[in-house]
Amino acid sequence: MHTVKSTFQSVIGGLGSDRHWLAPAGIFTLTLLLSACASTSYDMQVHAAAKPTAKPAISYRIESNDPALDPSSLRYKEAENFVKTALSGKGMYEAPKPELADMVVVLDYGIGPPIIRQKAISEPVYQNIPGSTTSQVVQSGSDIKGNPIYTTVVTQTPSRQDYIGDREFMTTITTYEKRLVMTARENKEGTEGKAPKPVWGVQVTSEDESKDMRKYLPVLIAASIEYIGKDSGGEIQTIRVKEQDPAIAFVKKGL
Repeated sequence: MHTVKSTFQSVIGGLGSDRHWLAPAGIFTLTLLLSACASTSYDMQVHAAAKPTAKPAISYRIESNDPALDPSSLRYKEAENFVKTALSGKGMYEAPKPELADMVVVLDYGIGPPIIRQKAISEPVYQNIPGSTTSQVVQSGSDIKGNPIYTTVVTQTPSRQDYIGDREFMTTITTYEKRLVMTARENKEGTEGKAPKPVWGVQVTSEDESKDMRKYLPVLIAASIEYIGKDSGGEIQTIRVKEQDPAIAFVKKGL
């Protein structure tokens, strides 16, 4: 998580208050952490910042400042294509030449180390209640003289499960944070020792038990589309993205 904070805050820190930057993963409730385990939806934490006085910027070039990401790898190229698709949904396009771009979009993504927590689990306790028994004398036959023979037959109704309360116990869960960080800055050299001015930034994270970054990357990028170039006012937005969301299909389709 430290990498996410430092990357995002160092580039976008001048755009507004830094009181609400995403903190270590403890800010997430376990309800949110585990809800994305269902295959139908994903819970995302989104933080966006934008400079209101920035010049209009619609052309871009993409780069990564994370040495762990190999720009020549097929995995990175796939991620880059997802991002280009998302940016196209905001009316932006890749500049024909790097020097002609209005801005530089810095891409950073990855999965954090395992996060181990203890979680209280509550489950109902049931008691098995045997069914009631009844006896009945019935004729079962006759003797050689024709006299009836009677037998006592015992019957029992089905048993039932009665709720008697709850029991609680602790269990260990391991989760992983998946992150996407995109920051845009002016495509020009810094002056007087100052870095180029930031334009906008989006940070999206999702934490649950999955370690499948490739599965989550298009979902993270799809969740970012609405926030590209916008400002969340220093607040962390919690959103839920359904697996069938058109934005995910749009990102996966590519350019």
